[in-house]
Amino acid sequence: MEETMKLATMEDTVEYCLFLIPDESRDSDKHEEVLQKYIERIMTQFAPMLVPYIWQNQPFNLKYKPGKGSVPAHMFGVTKFGDNIEDEWFIVYVIKQITKEFPELVARIEDNDGEFLLIEAADFLPKWLDPDNSTNRVFFHHGELCIIPAPRKPGAESWLPTTPPTIPQALNIIAAHPEKILASESIRAAVSRRIRGYPEKIQVSLHRAHCFLPAGIVAVLKQRPRLVSAAVQAFYLRDPIDLRACRVFKTFLPETRIMTSVTFTKCLYAQLVQQRFVPDRRSGYRLPPPSDPQYRAHELGMKLAHGFEILCSKCSPHFSDCKKSLVTASPLWASFLASLKKNDYFKGLIEGSVQYRERLEMAENYFQLSVNRPESSLAMSPGEEILTLLQTIPFDIEDLKKEAANLPPEDDDQWLDLSPDQLDQLLQEAAGKKESESISKEEKEQNYDLTQVSESMKAFISKVSTHKGAELPREPSEAPITFDADSFLNYFDKILGPRPHESDSDDLDEEEFECLDSDDDLDFETHEPGEEASLKGTLDNLKSYMAQMDQELAHTCIGKSFTTRKQVEPVSQTTDNNSDQEDSDTGESVMAPVDVDLNLVSNILESYSSQAGLAGPASNLLQSMGVQLPDNTDHRPTSKPTKN
Repeated sequence: MEETMKLATMEDTVEYCLFLIPDESRDSDKHEEVLQKYIERIMTQFAPMLVPYIWQNQPFNLKYKPGKGSVPAHMFGVTKFGDNIEDEWFIVYVIKQITKEFPELVARIEDNDGEFLLIEAADFLPKWLDPDNSTNRVFFHHGELCIIPAPRKPGAESWLPTTPPTIPQALNIIAAHPEKILASESIRAAVSRRIRGYPEKIQVSLHRAHCFLPAGIVAVLKQRPRLVSAAVQAFYLRDPIDLRACRVFKTFLPETRIMTSVTFTKCLYAQLVQQRFVPDRRSGYRLPPPSDPQYRAHELGMKLAHGFEILCSKCSPHFSDCKKSLVTASPLWASFLASLKKNDYFKGLIEGSVQYRERLEMAENYFQLSVNRPESSLAMSPGEEILTLLQTIPFDIEDLKKEAANLPPEDDDQWLDLSPDQLDQLLQEAAGKKESESISKEEKEQNYDLTQVSESMKAFISKVSTHKGAELPREPSEAPITFDADSFLNYFDKILGPRPHESDSDDLDEEEFECLDSDDDLDFETHEPGEEASLKGTLDNLKSYMAQMDQELAHTCIGKSFTTRKQVEPVSQTTDNNSDQEDSDTGESVMAPVDVDLNLVSNILESYSSQAGLAGPASNLLQSMGVQLPDNTDHRPTSKPTKN
């Protein structure tokens, strides 16, 4: 580690460092021993909050990191939070509370985006602060966010370095001037708003659902509830090779399934329920019809079972027993367990009781992952841990069936079904827009005019485009871009010479078309009679060629793909079928003009409908032009059915 923390190569990762405030009375030879005791105290004190937490990928953890270069020895942790951003902000809350409980500690925290705390408070940052000079300036101390300022003038404040400080400089500044480095109230409020509600918010982020699972998985989850995240990730990120192991289940047989209650985070539950998946016929997993009241429980159980089977399939049939390191063999375990009892972790439970053993199992698992983390080469994978539990924990299927008869009710998952209006409202609130600016769904549908689509497309086409692309109008009320044609032509007159005549029409007449069709000469006044005759002949040949193309296309179905004005106008009188046939035979039938606006609107609506509510070219283009199409309430079948 150099002057600043170096993030791990993995994505969606947060790193955190805890430093001790410089103290001359502290024995530097025992620095490692002191920091190890702090790690034990921190992990023990926050165990009641951290032990039951279900992490998306990796848990909060701390380990000793020796000093390197100018960076002193410190406590260090790294967590991959994946798709669940709440894990990252929960860690921010934990770090904030640690510095509040231990005033002698100073904390730094960054993720793969850098100083994400400053990004959260971007609207309130001072003008001098930017990514180039923010290194080693942002810390937590005494539970408050601190930003080491830069001197307004070189040498104005002797205690402030003119360049971004080093870690030792920053620690000395924090120790000497704690009141002068406190971040502004608006910056602190922006960060506090993001972590508001913890630790109670942990329970709000959970979702309990009934799942029809093999008995082995039920027994494993009773001992290791956190393994649900590994199973969901294995199913969510499955590939064809993973699914080969699920053609025929070897570990979790479908005939042993029973109903149970599983605790997910909302992120994990959404990842599992939103995946469409049909099991292999050979797997033995069959689902009841969707109308069955327990269809959701069967579907969730089937997906979760696939995740557990995938995890176990990645293990060697005879994985080494040396990886099964005993937690109780660690010299830190005895003191860690004593600290848990001192902090009333067991809530007065009788030692040896079922609830006591469950909490003890959770504490051992927490200690193994967060405090006494083994080297990666010796750590058990989730699949190995599952297989080990299946070999060591006894369970009776009949007892599990009795428990299934008295399951607690599952949570309502209507939070998954946000309507577009609710989603828009959330986005507007996040952007700081007032609710009064939004228009209700009914008002949108009543006042909607499809001509807005064609008019917006015309406005879009008339916009200025450059080599960088087209400019999209962001608001429907935006005034069209004005174009001074005279100034434009005068500019080219200076380059190409004066024009022979002026025309008030935007359409090219025949003479202009002749001139533009010639690539040999751009000077209209230098045409010889022979050249003009040649151009005239070229134009006649082109018109003849296009007429022949029209005749050939008239006998195809291409014309039927367009709506013409003749088709939409009311028919005032019937025509003679014989006359129509004669015109068709001679190939001289009159081509009805295409209704451009109607074709444009109908094609866009068809494209929008085929998106089935997902993002697509039609909705993206219309939204960028400020056009919001109402929901399709016409449920008549179409020629091209779409997936719901």
